[in-house]
Amino acid sequence: MTNPKDAVTVKKVKKVLLGRVVIVGLAVLLQFSWLFLLAWQFSLQFSFINVLVQIAAGIVVLYIINRWINPAYKIVWTFVILVFPLMGLCIYWVFGRSTLTKKTREAMERVHREVLEFIPEHKELEQEIYQEAKSIANQSKYIAEWSDFPAYTSTSTKYYKCGEEMFPDMLKDLEEAEHFIFLEYFIIADGLMFDTLLEVLTRKVREGVDVRLIYDDFGCVTTLPHKFYLKMRALGIKCVTFNPLRPFMSIIMNNRDHRKIFVVDGTVGYTGGLNLADEYINKKERFGYWKDTGLRLEGEAVWSFTVMFLEMWNYINRSSEDYAAFRPKVYQKRPFVTDGYVQPYGDSPLDKEKVGENVYMNIIGHARDYVYIFTPYLILDNEMLTYLRNAAKSGVDVRIVVPAIPDKKIVFMMSQSYYQRLLECGIRIYQYTPGFIHAKSFVCDDRIATVGSINMDYRSLYLHFECGVWMYHSSAVMAVKEDSLDTFEKSREITMDFCRQQPWIKRVVWSVLRLFAPLV
Repeated sequence: MTNPKDAVTVKKVKKVLLGRVVIVGLAVLLQFSWLFLLAWQFSLQFSFINVLVQIAAGIVVLYIINRWINPAYKIVWTFVILVFPLMGLCIYWVFGRSTLTKKTREAMERVHREVLEFIPEHKELEQEIYQEAKSIANQSKYIAEWSDFPAYTSTSTKYYKCGEEMFPDMLKDLEEAEHFIFLEYFIIADGLMFDTLLEVLTRKVREGVDVRLIYDDFGCVTTLPHKFYLKMRALGIKCVTFNPLRPFMSIIMNNRDHRKIFVVDGTVGYTGGLNLADEYINKKERFGYWKDTGLRLEGEAVWSFTVMFLEMWNYINRSSEDYAAFRPKVYQKRPFVTDGYVQPYGDSPLDKEKVGENVYMNIIGHARDYVYIFTPYLILDNEMLTYLRNAAKSGVDVRIVVPAIPDKKIVFMMSQSYYQRLLECGIRIYQYTPGFIHAKSFVCDDRIATVGSINMDYRSLYLHFECGVWMYHSSAVMAVKEDSLDTFEKSREITMDFCRQQPWIKRVVWSVLRLFAPLV
């Protein structure tokens, strides 16, 4: 008689082996192997091929060195190509060219030009902030000019220190939707959270509400069935996937939609670290207690999130919109509450401007008293490392909270490899002992905070579509600080002894991992 547990195990194994991750991975591996073996066979049969490979390696390295990309990328690709010329060139051809294809850039630029005329400038708010503090006004001006999203005043903020506090408010706002609902997420998974949301969304569709959903295909490859969007469309929900995962070698697979955007009637918006899966509201335990943070906006600033969503929607669908029909004041007639200055922003691999990283570095570089940081991954390029170390050396209280229980062990080891360089100049590092911290939050000097989807790693800062909210003198700023102080108490502070006590072999592994950090 078959053991039920064995049957379940076999079923799980079959599901994994026949899943899209394995199938796509094998297909890409076969294509890559064919490319490499073909080149290798030519090099064996024709000796001059080796000379050509060496010349090609030198040319590609010169090209990489002269590109306007992060120096860490230059180092790792130079190392790989010069040490393993044939293999390195093949790998670089498939995975190294992180910029978007010309066709993709042109399509996105077309949509972006359409939406620019609907984004206000709000120069008067820049002057208001300038009268209070020039350095802070400059931070806001940078976001407005380089991400094209201005600051707003007529907007209230509410900060959430965990997903289970945020989820009931999300449901309440969905229930009150009368005109449209826009959702854009990296990960969606079947379970209590999404099933509950889906019940409300389908009911709203029947009431005539325009419901649209964007999900990243790679982010959902293990959590949703293939062509999940067809199921949503059958329910009346307009649904598309970003960058569908296909079994072909393609550089565009590097670029993912990591944003978290939730908009109701253009007047209410949510963002933060939360995806639509049960672990984010602690209804499913994966790595101990899952701590995430989120932010609710109500008012004029939601317009920026509406525009971000519609821009992505129209890029995927090759469509256009009457953008003005979705403005906040179309459906909201009463005045909005003012709660400091609120500035949503987006970051895109489309351009060479790393808005997400620069927002973080601007906060660190202008800090006077303290900077408190939550991040699930601490994989730093030289610029970010320099900003953090200089701030601490100047007397700023810099504290960083990372997980104690990791979701990715190799990435966790990479994060630990930076501890000593940070600790030696006075930065305080905490590991969140209750579990995994997935939050991406900064708070500085009781005045500035940012909450969003942007991790402190190369993928978030250089390859993904991301979003966040920069705030000045909003009520949420002090809420982020209070949450930070409470989280420090629940975490284990890392000392220099932790680094000194690590075995030499682990230190060697750390060195190797840091070299390849840009590829993770």
